[in-house]
Amino acid sequence: MQTLITDALMQTPQGIEADRILRSCVHCGFCTATCPTYRITGNELDSPRGRIYLIKGVLEGKPSGHRTQYHLDRCLTCRACETTCPSGVEYGKLLAIGRELIEGKISRPWHERLVRYLLRKCLLHPQRFAILLRSGQVLRPVLPAFLRYRIPVRSPDTGHSDNAVILHPRQVLLFSGCVQPALAPGIHSATVRILDRIGITALSAVGEACCGAISHHMTATNEARALLRNNIDCWWPYVERGIEAIVINASGCGAMIREYGNLLCDDPDYAEKARCISGKVRDIAEMFSDADLDRLKSIMQPARKAVTFHSPCSLQHGQKLAGVTENLLAKLGFPQARIPNAHICCGSAGVYSLLQSKLAEKLQADKLSELTSGDPEVIVTSNIGCQIYLQQAATVPVRHWVEVVDDMIV
Repeated sequence: MQTLITDALMQTPQGIEADRILRSCVHCGFCTATCPTYRITGNELDSPRGRIYLIKGVLEGKPSGHRTQYHLDRCLTCRACETTCPSGVEYGKLLAIGRELIEGKISRPWHERLVRYLLRKCLLHPQRFAILLRSGQVLRPVLPAFLRYRIPVRSPDTGHSDNAVILHPRQVLLFSGCVQPALAPGIHSATVRILDRIGITALSAVGEACCGAISHHMTATNEARALLRNNIDCWWPYVERGIEAIVINASGCGAMIREYGNLLCDDPDYAEKARCISGKVRDIAEMFSDADLDRLKSIMQPARKAVTFHSPCSLQHGQKLAGVTENLLAKLGFPQARIPNAHICCGSAGVYSLLQSKLAEKLQADKLSELTSGDPEVIVTSNIGCQIYLQQAATVPVRHWVEVVDDMIV
């Protein structure tokens, strides 16, 4: 694709990066077939190809306004188009550049700015979020249906005691995240126990914050970078001590932390550290790649529940780990049903379900129809956002797969 990016932008890292990405696009249209929003609306501007042209216009100095912002907002950032694209167009990076540029040109209505500000201030702080969540759960029975529907029932930690965890030669950092500890504390506990069973000690870093995904996707760039630097500072002493990996059990966080090296590539103080941190990231399923699964199976009851695995976009498209968790569950003996359109987003996408509820609810309904087509007893996933959003309307339990595996350990 030919470009005429303005001279001013071509003097910036953003402009140079955008020009490189745009030139790799051949306008083939393969991306439209797997774009969730295009499948719903049929509007070219709600497809990756259409959004690329909108971003190209912004970069070339053409008039842009709320319509451009509107269609960029409607993108889930699921990155299914990247998986489909034969030319390897890095659409996610281009979208982030386009959103940041348009955010600097177009002022949002006050109510949109307020909602986005409140979401960031509530979700980024674990203690603040926990207090608000508990308050909502207490008031849930008396709230109007449309609010009650959005407040999840707390998922208790009903697993085994962590007292048996011992110090192993293999050690990893386990990222806690910002909303998962309050929404589903059992996920973290189950992860610690399962890692212990395969001879790995999970450590926690004091002072770590949100991975930065929420701020990044809402174009709060400075806030996102501050979160990235904070986490790098918290994790770096462990890296220097030779920690094996930074383990993530929320795939949305994993996809974001893998991008630290890219997002801080122009920061002279953090670029090298950020690249190192990105290289240390491992999804919890990846940690089983060299584990003795027979040893784990020997202490597990036979898997009796039929499960369907929902592969989050952040896992299969963001981290390129399609099939890893499914294969692991199969090796552990869990019967799984194949589902149609497994590559399509469930509609959660961070805060997307709150900001674009109509499109999200359509995707949620379609995804649940597909996930339950094989009559599973439980739907399992690997991202807290997907888990909570699907559970809102699911007729069967939706859980993180590590909890289901942990339940079977004797």
